[in-house]
Amino acid sequence: MALLSNLGNYKNFGLLIIRIGLGIMFIYHGFPKLMGGVNSWEHLGASMKYVGIHFWPVVWGLLAAVTECFGGFLLIIGLAFRPVCILLLINLIVAALMHLGTGGGLGDAAHAIEDAIMFAGLIFIGPGKYSADKK
Repeated sequence: MALLSNLGNYKNFGLLIIRIGLGIMFIYHGFPKLMGGVNSWEHLGASMKYVGIHFWPVVWGLLAAVTECFGGFLLIIGLAFRPVCILLLINLIVAALMHLGTGGGLGDAAHAIEDAIMFAGLIFIGPGKYSADKK
């Protein structure tokens, strides 16, 4: 459609929308995990057993919560964008494996897989020009 053909001129604005939307949602989901304390971190970090890591569940859980919460903020402003995308990708792979490992199936793991695919793509695309990392 001719009406939509000019939208390609606004790719950087599209990346900004994606960054803000994903960032807000990761803060929304990560902040309660971060504030949940040691019991919450231990429960979250226990998911590492699905990748063969059985030690320090509290540490892994805290790192996952910090990655979600502060990673969401860094996504919004576009700072350290690619490293944040890599950390969130790892976080989401573990989440997907946990859902699959607990017998939830693809339906339960779908959200984590979809977000992981998005971050895998964003690693290559970058944050766009409306970011702290702009070049």
